[in-house]
Amino acid sequence: MNHFDVVIVGAGLSGIGTAYHLQKNCPQKSYAILESRDAVGGTWDLYRYPGIRSDSDMHTLGYSFKPWRAAKAIADGPSILDYVNETADENAIRQNIQFNRRLVDASWSSEDARWTLTAAATDSVQEPGGAGEEPEKVSCNFLVMCSGYYSYDQPHRPTFDGEEDFEGPIFHPQFWPEDLDYAGKRIVVIGSGATAMTVVPAIAKDAEHVTMLQRSPTYVISRPEKDVIANFLRKFLPDMLAYNLTRLKNVTLQRRVYERTRVAPQKVKDFLIGQVRKHLGPDYDVEKHFTPSYDPWDQRLCLIPNADLFEAIKSGKASVVTDHIDCVTKKGIRLQSGEELDADIIVVATGLTLEVLGGVRFAVDGEPVDFPNTWTYKGMMYSDVPNLVQTFGYINASWTLRADLTAEYTCRVLNHMDAHDASRCTPRLREEDQGMPKRPWIQDFSAGYMQRVMHLFPKQGDRAPWQNTQNYAADKKMIRNAPIEDGALIFDGPPRGR
Repeated sequence: MNHFDVVIVGAGLSGIGTAYHLQKNCPQKSYAILESRDAVGGTWDLYRYPGIRSDSDMHTLGYSFKPWRAAKAIADGPSILDYVNETADENAIRQNIQFNRRLVDASWSSEDARWTLTAAATDSVQEPGGAGEEPEKVSCNFLVMCSGYYSYDQPHRPTFDGEEDFEGPIFHPQFWPEDLDYAGKRIVVIGSGATAMTVVPAIAKDAEHVTMLQRSPTYVISRPEKDVIANFLRKFLPDMLAYNLTRLKNVTLQRRVYERTRVAPQKVKDFLIGQVRKHLGPDYDVEKHFTPSYDPWDQRLCLIPNADLFEAIKSGKASVVTDHIDCVTKKGIRLQSGEELDADIIVVATGLTLEVLGGVRFAVDGEPVDFPNTWTYKGMMYSDVPNLVQTFGYINASWTLRADLTAEYTCRVLNHMDAHDASRCTPRLREEDQGMPKRPWIQDFSAGYMQRVMHLFPKQGDRAPWQNTQNYAADKKMIRNAPIEDGALIFDGPPRGR
């Protein structure tokens, strides 16, 4: 059985970034990355639908250590995938990746101070007892989960009455058919989240007509795909300095906008709706199609580059319908209002299915870990679960901002353990933390894809370090700058090298 000091699960944006930090800050550590797919990139390799792009600017979605040099700040998926692969190759990370290996089981032994991992071949992942390739056993002292937050295999895919009668293709964009020809076709895209708002203008260029069918509106804001200030700074300053200044600008702007939605939601709402009216004109029914019932950032804002969705609507190539589905018919969709939408293709862009720690089965000293009954430590570790870190980014800012903080902190912990000859680090509630009110892992966020699974996630408390703040400034204080020794993270265990 192969043994490593550290195992990272996932070779996407977070996993490759974590490997970089580990090589830089803990060069003495051996490590491996388990990747369930056959390529680097995670989300950016999985999703292949037309128009796939970032919904955050790349100066904050990019790594802290690698400048984003392209002119477009709102980047397309292939460019982001190239960026992640470049990072892997420039830092010789790829040689440490074990592809087509999915972690299905992780068992911790306190006596040995190590994890024993069961990694199944991707094409033979199945229930115990089934036929197929024998799973591989790997052990490690420290486990870092960078497997993202949603299932790659099972998106949120409701079924609709009558859809088996539909004569055309019907599918979720997570599994976009490679050979789909949509030129000159009538297409209905069900949903109004980030994926739908990306797909609609992209396919409207070639389709006969695209209808975005939504049950209720989503907040939409348009920004230029190019950051003029970033591109100006890069002409006169070294790349890293220009990148850091742009990153600081964008982080500050993101935070101020979010905070404004908390203290003056109606003013922000009026501004956002006003911007939509400017784009679509006085005759468009903005009230019905682009005015949500909730406050801004109670769910995620959808960013569209260069007003592409609005331009597609104004051109007549795309439209928005706000209604509920009665049933799918042979030729399209019948709505509860009685209206019928003709369609040759139906795209069910109904969202993600969130997973806790990649759906892996965890046990500590033979006892299964019940994560809903654990407390999150700094939004990355779990009470009474040793030597385990999970990367979980922001829902109200760029994912990688927190992924970088998490990787930095992991390295600090590993070096602290070495310096104090400790083989275990375990978050445990202090005496003063007993009786804390239990709060959901993500607070004040009403999006369905979160609410459907919040009961499966760990709880957070009302004080540091038992919080998942979703606040970059607060996290820098709690994660980057606070002392490692805080009375809540216990360092102990048999001496290293046993």
